[in-house]
Amino acid sequence: MSGNITFTMIKPSAVKSNFVGPILKMINEKGYWIKAMKMTSFTRARAEAFYGIHAGKFFFDGLVEFMSSGPIVAAILEKENAIDDFRELIGNTNPEKAAEGTIRKLFAASFTENAIHGADSDENALREGSFFFSEMEQY
Repeated sequence: MSGNITFTMIKPSAVKSNFVGPILKMINEKGYWIKAMKMTSFTRARAEAFYGIHAGKFFFDGLVEFMSSGPIVAAILEKENAIDDFRELIGNTNPEKAAEGTIRKLFAASFTENAIHGADSDENALREGSFFFSEMEQY
């Protein structure tokens, strides 16, 4: 069972398509409390730093390019069993394989523009949240 905190980003294609409101509504309806949230954007250098664990992989450059292409909405969320429940809510990375009613099934443009990111572990949730939010910005 995972901890009570997770991190998410609504990605540039979903922001551009005006899906922020409907996505946040789904998150809220699943019982998540927003502990921190902001609309921001990545510079190329910041995207490279955030996704540094993937440096050298075939998809790294495209991921960095996409994630720095427009604004994102970053958020720290709280709920019992946050990580596992959120991964279920967002669905499979490939929207064609995502379950009906999941965020990616409803809002993803494609496999590479899959609408939303969700932390995959407690450690990554803390690291990713701290990348965007100071301690004073987390409630």
